[in-house]
Amino acid sequence: MTTATTDTGTRPDEPPAKAGHVGVLLVNLGTPDATDYWSMRRYLKEFLSDRRVIELTRWIWWPVLNLIILTTRPSRSGRNYEAVWNRERNESPLRTYTRAQAEKLDAAIKAGAFGKSARPIVVDWAMRYGNPSIASRLDALQAQGCDRILCVPLYPQYAASSSATVADKVFDKLKTMRWQPVVRIAPPWFDDPIYIEALAKSVRDGLAGLDFGPQAVVASYHGLPQAYCDKGDPYDRHCEATTKLLREALGYSTEQMPMVFQSRFGAAKWLEPYLDATMKALPGKGVKRVAVIAPGFVADCLETIEEIGVENREFFLAAGGEKFARIDCLNDSEDGMKVISHVVRRELQGWI
Repeated sequence: MTTATTDTGTRPDEPPAKAGHVGVLLVNLGTPDATDYWSMRRYLKEFLSDRRVIELTRWIWWPVLNLIILTTRPSRSGRNYEAVWNRERNESPLRTYTRAQAEKLDAAIKAGAFGKSARPIVVDWAMRYGNPSIASRLDALQAQGCDRILCVPLYPQYAASSSATVADKVFDKLKTMRWQPVVRIAPPWFDDPIYIEALAKSVRDGLAGLDFGPQAVVASYHGLPQAYCDKGDPYDRHCEATTKLLREALGYSTEQMPMVFQSRFGAAKWLEPYLDATMKALPGKGVKRVAVIAPGFVADCLETIEEIGVENREFFLAAGGEKFARIDCLNDSEDGMKVISHVVRRELQGWI
């Protein structure tokens, strides 16, 4: 990846002299900088203060967040992150994979994957919550001469609490810039054939590596409060479309590939069925061997490695299940990079 350099002008407000480059910014959800109490507290405060994530009235949510959640949850969340932490790089798996995706995309472009571009392309990555921030990487891309920037929220299915909040943060930064780059936000790709085939291949390859044949392959998506979809968020319909297309690609029935939602928070009703309840119920229905996939995540993270691979595995086995497997996300695999490259190339049309 190209390293950012600052090219200052003669006045403090003068924009960089470089121009004519196209930037690509891959953006994922976020990650704490470390697993200690204060690092976790900073991360959770930023995440749970986002009004798109938590839509409760502020006078109700503020005391709950600051007096209860941010007092008790950082330690527990820190322990969970510690269990999946990349100790070699001293970072979370999500940061490791997002960086790798950006580096591989950059290398592929430099090797000619997009053909000969009239404009040099610079690839970078950011996190919506935590570091590196979206604002800092937009500054870095502009300093490298990028006057056109494609921002890619790394969420195949759209939700206001994920995709839209990336756009919010991008435009918050643009409000502060005297010389604004032209910005595009990539749309979701929940039904793109390239994505569906990559998912299908990952399932086939994942099952081929198991020592048992699952009776069901459960497709688990991050949850969302039901009220958000009732207000018009298309997230549930996008997840249903992805699952339907994936079933068709694999020749599975609804029973062979049930769709569930995970990671619910608080007492409100979230999208159902819930992953944990499903894991506890399946053995009683005679389903003793399962594999779980996470089509809504482009990279493995706490929610896939620990919540699916540890917590829900234990629920399933404790309920009488016999065999459980978690299939990796696409991550920076060859097929995963085909999806990201396809989305980026498609959305750069007219610029390169």
